Amino acid sequence: MFPAPKSRRQPRWPSPPLRLPEPSRRITASDADNIEVPLLRLAWARSGDKGDTSNIGVIARHPALLPLLREQLTEARVAEWLAHLVKGRVTRYELPGIDAFNFVCEQALGGGGMASLRNDPLGKGMGQILLAMPVRVSPALLALLA
Repeated sequence: MFPAPKSRRQPRWPSPPLRLPEPSRRITASDADNIEVPLLRLAWARSGDKGDTSNIGVIARHPALLPLLREQLTEARVAEWLAHLVKGRVTRYELPGIDAFNFVCEQALGGGGMASLRNDPLGKGMGQILLAMPVRVSPALLALLA
């Protein structure tokens, strides 16, 4: 019988629709006007462990960023960025449908869990370390996230 209370807060969702780049103009890392930003600007990450192996999931903040991330987040580049922690192989798996990658880093946790003397024996911070890696992106793709 009572009317519903009126909300004073503005709704957070839905956000304005995101603009995709025109299909005829694919934006890549080779464009001359690209700028360098930390991966954090383009993706989210979450990491964890299985023994001495660290898993790092990287999710694109927008589907249009996936080709750029695929090009720049190679196994070799991630292995080089994490070389101070990862002593084994880095393998990248693509996760279709969710615009993401999973990086499996072997021999990455100093033995893992109770065996490790590291500050982060479970690898929870490795995703954050990867998000600090610089990547090159065009201003047009970066504008999709604004």
